[in-house]
Order: sequence, then C-alpha cells, then structure tokens
Amino acid sequence: MGDWWQRNIMEPGKLPLLLALAAFVLTFVITRVVTRLIRAGRGPFGNVEAGGVHIHHVVPGVVLTVVGGFGAVAGGRHGFGSALAAVVFGIGAGLVLDEFALILHLDDVYWTAEGRKSVEVVVVTAALVGLLLAGFTPFGVDGVSEDELQGRANVIATVAGNFCFALLALAKGKTRLAVFGVIVPLLALVGAIRLARPGSPWARRFYTRRPRARAKSRLRAYHHDRRWSGPRRTVQDWIGGRPNP
Repeated sequence: MGDWWQRNIMEPGKLPLLLALAAFVLTFVITRVVTRLIRAGRGPFGNVEAGGVHIHHVVPGVVLTVVGGFGAVAGGRHGFGSALAAVVFGIGAGLVLDEFALILHLDDVYWTAEGRKSVEVVVVTAALVGLLLAGFTPFGVDGVSEDELQGRANVIATVAGNFCFALLALAKGKTRLAVFGVIVPLLALVGAIRLARPGSPWARRFYTRRPRARAKSRLRAYHHDRRWSGPRRTVQDWIGGRPNP
C-alpha cells in the first residue's frame, strides 16, 4: 500500500488533487445533511441572514474557491501550502456547485425539480476528477506511447480527433458522453456514431428531411428516458433530498 501511495499519488504530485476531491465530496455531503435538517426543522441549524437578506452558501463558497485557487497557483504541487490551498478550494467548490442550479436560474430553486441539476453537476464533477486522479488525461493523450509523444504531430492529431468526437457527441445531444468523453475518448466516439437525440443541433440540421431517422431518434430517446429517468430521479432524491411537490 505504501509503495502504491508513493508511486501513484506522491511522486506524480497528485496529493493536492486528492485532497481537493475529498474536501469537495465531504463538503457537499455535509452541506446536504445540514440543509435537509434545516428543511425538516431539526437540530440547531438555521439559515444565515444579514440585514434581512438570506446569505446562500454559494457566497462563502465563491470566496473560498477564489482564495484556494490563487493559493494553489502560487503554492505549486508540493508542500503544506499547496495541500491547504487544495482543501480550501475543494470546500469552496463543494459549496458553489451545491447551488449550481441557483446560479443557472438566478432563482432559489434549491428544493425544486430544477435544483436536481446541482446534484447532477456535483456527481459529474466528482467522477471527472476521480478519472483524472486515476491517471486519465483529457483527449486521450494518456494512450499515446512514448515514441508518439516525441512527435508533436501525433499528439496534435490525437487531441484534435478526440476533441472532434466530443463535439459530435455534444451536437447529437449526448451531453454526458461528450463530457466524460473528454477524459475517456471511447465514450465520445460512442456518442459521435450513435443516433442523435431529437431536438439536438445535429437532428435539426440532418434529420429534417429524413423522417425515418427522425422517428427512430424519437423512439430511441423515449425508451432511453423511460428506462433511466426513474432510477436517476431516485438516486438524485436520495443524495440531494426530494424536491417540493
């Protein structure tokens, strides 16, 4: 275990990333527990107000993110300062993304159906950082051999190709595959070659005069949403709390 820790965490300088991820996840979990207790009227917790204004936790989150981000830039990847900055940044990011839906809608939608976007963004962010921590590199550069890394043209071609796959997946309405495909290019390739979702830019551009493709796209999207929307809502409600009716 000690050899693994030294080889995979300490030597590559990934300790700040690990600390930031741990602080991010822990902050989100604690914040959700506290807000659910406040919502239920239990415990000693309550909303923070100043002059009659409700201070959302995104406000201290922004401050901590800025402080931790600049501290990380100034502190490098080693030493106590960089570790402390990573923890501060993780805490701030957890507070900010927990209210991502509020920032997106510019409204207090924390306990509404729209507020589920915060939970989804937090889960996706944690998963992406976890992939980076595991050794994945954006756009598949980690899959390039040492000989290929010496040729700049090969690296550029690899990055450009995987970037195009991610863009195609995004254009086809496969947002999650496009986002995760930046880290795991195979996922972007799957999203790029599969049928586009109805209403996506790709479908509006190329399926307008293809009724069979348009009908197939709608049918596939219907079955996919019917299969996964229920379990996804259940998981989101379990993590973030059930929204108001």
